[in-house]
Amino acid sequence: MVLAAVVSSALGVVYTRHQSRHLAVQLGELEAAHDAAVAEWSRLQLEQAWLADASQVESKARRELGMKAPETMNILVVRP
Repeated sequence: MVLAAVVSSALGVVYTRHQSRHLAVQLGELEAAHDAAVAEWSRLQLEQAWLADASQVESKARRELGMKAPETMNILVVRP
């Protein structure tokens, strides 16, 4: 009876250590994924700030869309 309790207890310790190691590995993977997500978030915030800058919008509109500011004679004012 005592032998069964000792063996059972030993198996419980082995199982608990195995689970502990498995969870430690999983935690490390999740922390690495979290760090990567935080870095990506920071990069995206910088990119958003850069893209929202008015000079960048104007530059991109001129370069990629061929847009330009209208000349004075091409502006039509409509009054009610």
